[in-house]
Parts: sequence; structure tokens; C-alpha cells
Amino acid sequence: MKQDELFLLGKIVRTFGSKGEVVFQMDTETLDRIKKLESVFVKINENLIPFFIERLERKPKSQALVKLMDIDSTDEASALAGCDFYFPLSLLPKQKGAQLYSIEIEGYTVMDAHHGETGTVRTVLELPQQLLLAIDFNGKEILVPIVDEIVKEIDHKNKVIHIEAPEGLIELYL
Repeated sequence: MKQDELFLLGKIVRTFGSKGEVVFQMDTETLDRIKKLESVFVKINENLIPFFIERLERKPKSQALVKLMDIDSTDEASALAGCDFYFPLSLLPKQKGAQLYSIEIEGYTVMDAHHGETGTVRTVLELPQQLLLAIDFNGKEILVPIVDEIVKEIDHKNKVIHIEAPEGLIELYL
């Protein structure tokens, strides 16, 4: 599988215990949308290696205690510490309304109902309170909350996001 077919889900931050368990630091919002995480691809020395998950126990602070199949010692688990892990894009559930994955919309054009073309999506920022579109407009960053009242339509075919920003929001950044 190629990296452009995968979604970066998180990083293996350390080992845990003596039986080969590791601690995943991950995007919990995306994990919540995945019904069951059965396997991941771990990037080791620029190679993507598939691993099946024997057990996953969620912990606080966007972490999970994970036992990967065939990793049975601290030494084997130590080799994975610091590695990123990925999930196939094709297995991510489709989103509805203003719910979306940043990898799906990076580079999309943003069209505001009052200002017209407002720039291109650089990324989606995940803050504790809400998600924000980070839009690049001629080198300036515009932040727009991702809520149904503002994000009116996402046109994946034409790669356009239609918004209706509240009065004064866009001017704040220009």
C-alpha cells in the first residue's frame, strides 16, 4: 500500500510493560469514527509495515495501550517507538454535513457567499472546542469554524467548499 492511500492516525510514543505493548498517541476524533481498528500500517525506515491489533485499550489524553500481533517483547516494541502509524483512506467512513477529514479537503477552494473566492484550504485545525478551516488567502491565514451554520456545502467533484461567514469574520484577517 502506498502512503498517499493512507491516513496518518498517530504515533507510537513508547513501550509499556514487558509483553510488547506500546502506547499510541492518536487522532481520537478520527478513531471515534472508525468502527473497529483491526490493523495499522507502521512506518519503519520509510517502509509501511502492516500490523494486526490484538488488543486496544483507550486511555486519557488521546492515547491507547495497544498490543500488536507478533510483537511480544520490550525489545521488539522499542523498535517501533517514535514511528508513525497509518490507516487506509478507503476504510474511513464517509462524512456527512460539516464533518470531514483534513486530508479530504486540503487544497479545496473556499467560496464565501458574500466575498466570493476566499482562498484554499491549508488544513483543518482540531481545537478542543471545535474544528477550524485554515484557509490560505494570498499568504494570510483565515480561520473559519466548521459548523453547519457556516459551511453550507462541500463539493468534492469540483473541490470547492461553499461557506457563509458571519459579517466581519473574513475582514478580521485581511
